[in-house]
Amino acid sequence: MSLKIKTLSIQRQLQQILPSFLGIFTLVIIWHLLSLRSDTSLPSPIQVVRDTWELIIDPFFYKGNNNKGLFWLILASLKRVTMGYFLAAFVGIPVGFIISLIPIIKQAAEPVIQLLRPVAPLAWLPLAQAIFLKPNPSAIFVIFITAIWPIILNTALGVQQIPQDYINVGRMIKLPLWKKFYKILLPATLPYIFTGLRIALGLSWLAVVAAEMLLSDDGLGFFIVNAYNNSDISEIILAIIYLGGVGIILDRMMLLLFSCWDKRSKE
Repeated sequence: MSLKIKTLSIQRQLQQILPSFLGIFTLVIIWHLLSLRSDTSLPSPIQVVRDTWELIIDPFFYKGNNNKGLFWLILASLKRVTMGYFLAAFVGIPVGFIISLIPIIKQAAEPVIQLLRPVAPLAWLPLAQAIFLKPNPSAIFVIFITAIWPIILNTALGVQQIPQDYINVGRMIKLPLWKKFYKILLPATLPYIFTGLRIALGLSWLAVVAAEMLLSDDGLGFFIVNAYNNSDISEIILAIIYLGGVGIILDRMMLLLFSCWDKRSKE
């Protein structure tokens, strides 16, 4: 019986993994076919591995400020993302609650949010430089201003979706304001907050690359610009793969965090 259960478990795991591998394999095949065209300079997957082999097998080397392995470049980008992202969460979640609970503030904030939310990260770079003058704070500001909008909007949406019965019960038993927030508002809005945080994390990772391309001498964005200036397409492709891989890991970490909270709340 145990052998049969193990076999079924393996089959289920294969059913989950195989489609992902098939999708990646299809992408690599399309990439290889595009590289065979005579009117393109796109390197094939094998050529990219050959050209960037030293970067792949040794991501930890450090030979100077502008000559370091991809591990250190990713770490530099993650540091900026962490600072900008947590600052956006620290500001965005309270603002989302406030604009939902106080109608006059909502009316004042809504046109400002709608005006600033569609602005692309690159458009904020000149203003960030004018405000902070230094590259690193400017990059963090760009991440912050890009990530804050989904956090505010999803938090506000979560508050608006709270059943009126919950609010009425809180009034009937005369809960203090802090207890009403902790017992009613926060648990009811957490799924929406997590959704906003998840979207914001992806936007933060996108924004840091844009900021580093123009403002920084470190990080994956700088690496891509440097490779472009050196006409090294293989290094650009490798950086894109690393960007996607780190983005997937960050997204899965956020999903795992939400799953753990969801299971704990149901126990």
